[in-house]
Amino acid sequence: MAPTQAQAAPVENVDRRTRLTETINSLIQLRQEMYVSYCQLAGVSTFDRRMVEQNNGQSEQLRSFCQLMVDYTAMGHFEVYQRIIDGQERRVAVKEVAAKVYPGIADTTNFLVDFNDKYVDFQGTEQELDELDTDLSKLGEVIAVRGDLEDQILAALAAKKEPR
Repeated sequence: MAPTQAQAAPVENVDRRTRLTETINSLIQLRQEMYVSYCQLAGVSTFDRRMVEQNNGQSEQLRSFCQLMVDYTAMGHFEVYQRIIDGQERRVAVKEVAAKVYPGIADTTNFLVDFNDKYVDFQGTEQELDELDTDLSKLGEVIAVRGDLEDQILAALAAKKEPR
């Protein structure tokens, strides 16, 4: 006997909630990995200036960080925020929080993308190193703000369903 619509709905809701919980956990894990990579990179960037050929390790570390940052940014956008942007989220509390914080998240996304684009071909020249120090400082502020804004949306998404 095939399940009725009423019987199938709870399973669908459980699956949707399970997927949402897994997505939130994955996003938080990826954000933590990005933070660790950022801290390692920022620590490297404070050393005395080195010759270009000595910056190969830093170049690789920067590329690795940028890849994590892009993966994290894309996951947040395509796995979490796109659902809200597309109007698929029905919970009023989530929509209210998103309306309040999403403009700030969009601003941080723009900064993260610009940072990645700027350093995609990093060679470790003196000028690049000078700019990197300044940009890493600003980047640290931006990812901290993004985490705070993102946590507000994630908390709203993780909250129990609103009573009807």
